[in-house]
Amino acid sequence: MNVKIKTIEIMKSKKAILLGLILVLAFPIAAQITSTDAQLRSQESKAAEDGWHAGGVTTVNFSQLYLSNWAAGGENSYSLNGLVSLFASYKKNSLTWDNTLDMGYGFVNQYQSQGYRKTDDKFEFNSKVGYKAFSDFYYSGLLNFKTQFDKGYDYKADPEALNPISKFLAPAYLTAALGLSYQPNRYFSALIAPVTGRMTIVNDENLSSIGAFGVDPGSKTRMEFGGYIRTIYSKNDFKPEFLKNVTLTSKLDLFSNYLDNPQYIDVNWEVLISLKVNRFLSVNLNTNLVYDYDVKFADPDGGEPKDKVQFKELLGVGFSLNF
Repeated sequence: MNVKIKTIEIMKSKKAILLGLILVLAFPIAAQITSTDAQLRSQESKAAEDGWHAGGVTTVNFSQLYLSNWAAGGENSYSLNGLVSLFASYKKNSLTWDNTLDMGYGFVNQYQSQGYRKTDDKFEFNSKVGYKAFSDFYYSGLLNFKTQFDKGYDYKADPEALNPISKFLAPAYLTAALGLSYQPNRYFSALIAPVTGRMTIVNDENLSSIGAFGVDPGSKTRMEFGGYIRTIYSKNDFKPEFLKNVTLTSKLDLFSNYLDNPQYIDVNWEVLISLKVNRFLSVNLNTNLVYDYDVKFADPDGGEPKDKVQFKELLGVGFSLNF
């Protein structure tokens, strides 16, 4: 059994290294998901003329530790975190069209004990079309799709990591929203969409059979209809001298399902603070707070599963390239 587990861990490690290399080599334009909005605002402020404007940002972080006969103790390990972010925007008279694609993957490998473990995994595509209504308001339509690349595990409940609790397209979220957006300046935008449809996809037999991520047991999809609010604040030209190389981006998504427990608001709030040390070196602090009433967590005392606030924090120092 131990040999089998070790073999599985080695295969996972090789798989992680391959995925990391793909992120670094095949997509040399990686970035934090919220960095796209900062780049988009900066690009739009520099180019007021009509037409297409596109670009991206790169952030790749790597760390490694090797110990040999080290009296103070410790364990050999390495980690890699790469994120890819692309944007393309179009403007023609009163028409605007903004598109973003964000991908990220990270892992740590403490190969003497815990082995390979995923630390970050995301895929998100956004497309928003707007037509000027009046003043700073636009009639807008938004399409959003998000999922992940690799399997995820609950290492506390499953130390041998044999039963995934998530994977590609399990879950996946598809959101379509219609409403009015407000953009008074290049730092802030808000979309208020009272007509929004959202579909949750769980394309896995085992996960759908237990009703994971809010789907009915045995079903692979769940439809919701409700209201959606999306706000973005992004600023990178602060006046104080000690903040001149700092970019602050905050993105908040709120959704209420009119048809089922509308009093519970789904929350997804991301904050990115980025410090540009020089042309290629940067320090990034990324936090993500999530609340979804339909996502339940097991009670360690044996009670009913409960909804909880989820939180993730990622601090990285590494290579960064904007273009």
